[in-house]
Amino acid sequence: MHELLAVLAASFLFTYLSIPWFIPRLMKAGIEGRDMNKPGHIMVPEMGGLAIVGGFIVGILLAISLSTFRLIDLDINLTYVLACLSTVAVTALIGVIDDLLRLDQKVKALLPLFAALPLVAVRAGVTQMTIPLVGEVEFGLLYPLLLVPLAITGASNATNMLAGFNGLEAGLGVLMCSAVSVVALSFGRVEAAVISFAMLGALLAFLKYNWNPAKILIGDVGTLSIGAAVASAVIVGNIEKVGIILIAPFFAELYLKARGRFMVQSWCEVRGGRLICPSRGEVYGLGRLVMYVSGGVSEERLVLTLLCVEAVFASVAVYSYLGPSFSL
Repeated sequence: MHELLAVLAASFLFTYLSIPWFIPRLMKAGIEGRDMNKPGHIMVPEMGGLAIVGGFIVGILLAISLSTFRLIDLDINLTYVLACLSTVAVTALIGVIDDLLRLDQKVKALLPLFAALPLVAVRAGVTQMTIPLVGEVEFGLLYPLLLVPLAITGASNATNMLAGFNGLEAGLGVLMCSAVSVVALSFGRVEAAVISFAMLGALLAFLKYNWNPAKILIGDVGTLSIGAAVASAVIVGNIEKVGIILIAPFFAELYLKARGRFMVQSWCEVRGGRLICPSRGEVYGLGRLVMYVSGGVSEERLVLTLLCVEAVFASVAVYSYLGPSFSL
């Protein structure tokens, strides 16, 4: 356990220390965006996800070093870990390109299929899966050739979709990585634990700067990478049921966004410091749903509400594996 805490600490420190370096340089380069949920015209540096990816890579490299040189007792399958690292790195590159060049939505949605190739090449995971309400299912070649690419693509796009509020993306990532870490540790899935701990440390550090009022925004490079890391961890750990449960709220976001034909942003109106969605017909996302049901809500309370919803699903995901032995 202490080996993995070293991985978490390394990723945390890199991200925490690098963000103050990134902030002025991103602003100077003009890589900034308006904080849409604030009155006025507040500009904040974007692409803060670069610091998250950097921290994640540092954590993974530390784990690889500790395992390779036997400095401490951490025996991991380097093939799987390097494949996960490659998948997250390619996904991050897609996010960088989108942040800078604004890719077409359809193109951006499909590109993560290519990021899954490292995991496909090493045939990561086990072809037999336990599906909630169905049971054990044997997928054979469909698992590496179809399900793995779909998982990486779906998870990346999902974490990129439920976004747009200070602290939300990183907060959701913290909850998902925490759930994956608990299950992975409980079943000795070291590779999955390394991936989730490395991302968890980086996200915890980033949350300090991204919480309302945000000093830096995450960008697609961050949101896409979170989904890729979570999906990679559950695949190599053979704990896909955790991923399926964790992603459930994102399906609700998908349904609501589809009602608006994916042309409507997460935010709506700002009145007197409160976020307002005045009409039921404008509920095109979970954020807008919270605004409409509450009759107006602060951004921080809205984010906390959505995090509480995800926390429930994270608890269910962990409980589905550990049962009565699990306690909050």
